[in-house]
Amino acid sequence: METVPKPSQDAPPKKNKPQAKRKKPRRYWEVDTTPSATGASPGPPPKKKRNQELRPQRPKNTQVAKKSRVSKKPLVARKSRGPKKPEPQRSLSGAQDPFPGPAPVPVEAARKFRRIDKSKKLPPSKSKTRSRLEAAEAEEEETSVQAARSELLLAEEPGFLEGEDGEDTAKIRQADIVEAVDIASAAKHFDLNLRQFGPYRLHYSRTGRHLALGGRRGHVAAFDWVTKKLMCEINVMEAVRDIRFLHSEALLAVAQNRWLHIYDNQGIELHCVRRCDRVTRLEFLPFHFLLATASETGFLTYLDVSVGKIVAALNARAGRLRVMAQNPYNAVIHLGHSNGTVSLWSPAMKEPLVKILCHRGGVQAVAVDATGTYMATSGLDHQLKIFDLRGTFQPLSARTLPQGAGHLTFSQRGLLAAGIGDVVSIWAGQGKASLPSLEKPYLTHRLAGHAHGLQFCPFEDVLGVGHSGGITSMLVPGAAEPNFDGLESNPYRSRKQRQEWEVKALLEKVPAELICLDPRALAEVDVISLEQEKKERIERLGYDPEAKAPFQPKPKQKGRSSTANVVKRKKKVMDKEHRDKVRQSLEQQQQQQQQQQEKPKPTGARPSALDRFVH
Repeated sequence: METVPKPSQDAPPKKNKPQAKRKKPRRYWEVDTTPSATGASPGPPPKKKRNQELRPQRPKNTQVAKKSRVSKKPLVARKSRGPKKPEPQRSLSGAQDPFPGPAPVPVEAARKFRRIDKSKKLPPSKSKTRSRLEAAEAEEEETSVQAARSELLLAEEPGFLEGEDGEDTAKIRQADIVEAVDIASAAKHFDLNLRQFGPYRLHYSRTGRHLALGGRRGHVAAFDWVTKKLMCEINVMEAVRDIRFLHSEALLAVAQNRWLHIYDNQGIELHCVRRCDRVTRLEFLPFHFLLATASETGFLTYLDVSVGKIVAALNARAGRLRVMAQNPYNAVIHLGHSNGTVSLWSPAMKEPLVKILCHRGGVQAVAVDATGTYMATSGLDHQLKIFDLRGTFQPLSARTLPQGAGHLTFSQRGLLAAGIGDVVSIWAGQGKASLPSLEKPYLTHRLAGHAHGLQFCPFEDVLGVGHSGGITSMLVPGAAEPNFDGLESNPYRSRKQRQEWEVKALLEKVPAELICLDPRALAEVDVISLEQEKKERIERLGYDPEAKAPFQPKPKQKGRSSTANVVKRKKKVMDKEHRDKVRQSLEQQQQQQQQQQEKPKPTGARPSALDRFVH
């Protein structure tokens, strides 16, 4: 019986089958380097025949003579290794780009979007912290360059009203402006005759698309003022003191005679907040979702509309509150009082942050510009003043009016509007974030009744005025920002986009405790509180856990860890630390002396006999 031979026994050796190398397939865009016959159509390379002779393999045990390492080629001078020239970029069509690389950005354009002052050097810190700071600076520089480059895509530019030689722009009437502009802009000027339920207060939504108005005799309405489409119209059968949109045009806060009521865009009452009673003025903080109310009882109340809770109720101790404005830069509330002072409030403090004496009589109106730099006030002394809010709180300019301005408001580009009786006067500056010049008005307009509310429409050159005869929409060239951020305030957003924006805004809500005068202070380290916490921790534990452990020499062999050697090494380390402290103190003294020498001496000072002791 035949058996199958095992591999270890006398089995016939397997033949070494030569494996042919597979050729890489040629792509259709690669050029064929193999010579082809003329007139042949291009195609895939011809396949090798199976019976083609293959290259014989060299046996493993055979020895091959080593080649000589000396090159037989003629010596040629090597080319210098210089910087390689970049190859010109080519498009898909093969054309060369005439302007390779990113477009250059002007330095001034990038500086406008820069938020880090590069003139200040980085403080001495650890290498890891320093690398993080440098990475943050590089990222901020790249962001500013991208913002400056994308600024070219902004299609709209701010306009302005310019008169001819010697012509006063304050004498130009609204009818003349309507005739000069296009049809779409002319439709933004209109008058609503509503004498039956006046006087009126009004408010524009953050997107500038919707307008809410409330009459003293209970008339409440909201509509799309661009298309004139009415959203809701009701009569609450009660006096309306003020009206405000909340974070979107879907919710409406109305300060009625007794309590605060919340309505939706269909006119349905959703809430009645009885803890906010006898409210006179309303302000909404969009980034904190806080509704601030000022009442006749003298209380300033903060209501969190996202959860429906009272965050703070502060007693101003100044009587009836009827003048209130917010600072859009830091969300601080400004209250005007009958004794001529303006107080600044935050929900985190029970006392006012700042008190400013502005007028000799009672304060009638307060307004703060969009950058939080200037505050305009008017009082019973017929004075209109503009104050600097950058720490000095000093008046920068003042003007005496025929009668006190009852209402003030700032536009997005720094125009100041004042309602003086039945006349609206507007003053302009040199540009955005500039001080308005009170010497000469930019525009004036006479109303059909006394003004009771003013507000500039966001992203539109329109000023809305509520008066005893109804509502007037004025055209004010150069008042608003021409371009809007579609992710923040989009006038053309759909219902789905609005809902998504609400979710994102709620996730990014800023806590009320972070409202302060200088928002940049939130990024700084509170050294005083840190030292106090450290001191309390040491007292609680009985020792300092962060203290540096005393130097303890490591044991050594061969008799080098004797008592004398250990004491000698300890003393050496102590002397080094002492020398370092002395060196640091000497350097600080030298820096102080240099600073004292660099201080300029007061000019015109009379010499004194005590000058000899200065040095």
